[in-house]
Amino acid sequence: MNQDKRQAYWRANTALIRNLLIVWGLVSLVFSILLVEPLNNIRLGNLPLGFWMAQQGSIFVFVALIFIYAVQMDKLDRKYGMNRRNK
Repeated sequence: MNQDKRQAYWRANTALIRNLLIVWGLVSLVFSILLVEPLNNIRLGNLPLGFWMAQQGSIFVFVALIFIYAVQMDKLDRKYGMNRRNK
């Protein structure tokens, strides 16, 4: 693999990680801590949404981010020829 292709692969990889970390930060800090009071005015079943986001919703989002990362990295690996057969 040439240097330009490696740099493009690394740029795409770090952009993906950056974007997922932004989502992670928004969910864990903004929705679960900073906006908990306004979100508590919304009910999710019998629970206030702010409480639910802090206790369960953020965990669901984090697990979803793991799967999103795995799928997107598989696509990047295939796009840049980084699958096992080409190593």
